[in-house]
Amino acid sequence: MAEPGNSAADAQPRPNPNEKLVKVFDSEDESEALVVKGLLDSAGIDSDLASASLLQDAFPGMGGMLILVREEDAGEARRVIAEGRQSAPDDDVTADIPVIEEPPPKE
Repeated sequence: MAEPGNSAADAQPRPNPNEKLVKVFDSEDESEALVVKGLLDSAGIDSDLASASLLQDAFPGMGGMLILVREEDAGEARRVIAEGRQSAPDDDVTADIPVIEEPPPKE
């Protein structure tokens, strides 16, 4: 059994909670937030992924995931996120599938 404090999540660099943190990204989709956190991690920007549902008392109806970074890293984090969005494949791209105009003959 893993000891508390030794999980893979604890090994990830995180901003010091005593520093001023700012929100640079939010999403209703947890997997999207994890991808963005990975982009920031690969750029060497410490970030914290938090559930927005923890803020329900202050902001009713708000849900999803938030990514927080140190205030001084916010500009660079937003630039990395914007570049990641520009290089992402277009969701509307479809495969070229031949269309058969007539149904096959019945046997």
